[in-house]
Amino acid sequence: MSISLNDYPLENSNWDVEVSLRAFTSGSIFPNHVHQCGQLAYAASGVLSMFTEKGNWVVPSKRALWVPPGVAHEMHMRGDVTMVNTYLTPQAIEQAQLPDNCQVFGVSPLLRHLFSAAMELPAERTDCGRTHHVIGLLVEEIRLMPRLGLSAPLPSDSRLGAACQRFLDNPTQNISTDEMAAWAMLSRRTFTRRFKEHMGMTYLAWRQQMCLLVSITRLGNGEPITRVASDLGFSSPSAFSTIFRRALGQPPSQYLATSKETPVY
Repeated sequence: MSISLNDYPLENSNWDVEVSLRAFTSGSIFPNHVHQCGQLAYAASGVLSMFTEKGNWVVPSKRALWVPPGVAHEMHMRGDVTMVNTYLTPQAIEQAQLPDNCQVFGVSPLLRHLFSAAMELPAERTDCGRTHHVIGLLVEEIRLMPRLGLSAPLPSDSRLGAACQRFLDNPTQNISTDEMAAWAMLSRRTFTRRFKEHMGMTYLAWRQQMCLLVSITRLGNGEPITRVASDLGFSSPSAFSTIFRRALGQPPSQYLATSKETPVY
């Protein structure tokens, strides 16, 4: 299911920030598109996946994804998704000190309540103190968001790209460096060197990151933790839990419990 797009959500706004709420059914897709303004997509419930020519990102429930202006991207909804979008002008982006690259962030309870407060502001906003305070505090809380390592780059090198795509067809920790080198038609040494040059990380680190991103999507779809850990080649559920906690700050069981809570926008 494709979704109609608004290329510049701030076009008719007198403010530097606009916050809106939309709900999507599982399988909904934003086809590849570009915004002239910045977009902070917060997953109040469900899981988002985003694809660009430079990499993949996964946004678990209660986290947010920053997409700078001018970045072409496609979004897929994994399960039913409630999304809060915050659109920012260049001035607001500078005040929030948001990066020039896509990034997943943690979202504080205060920021979630500020999303709600911003959505309740009157459409015809007068130059009142309350509006300035809400928008100002919202931008400040966005500035303080912690970064999360929930992305995995994709290579521009054709041989590495073919090997990575083959990996993504059936991701697992069991795919060795030697197998990837063979798929790329490179020696192990050349593959290892070229992979790190193009990706900024080792193959083993990339493999673990990709499997983690896949696990978030599968857990969000309701699959059992033990099955996800086994299918993705983790040595044990406890080993998987350790890696998961390191990335998201909580074990899979707690993540699943909080993702099922009633959303606070």
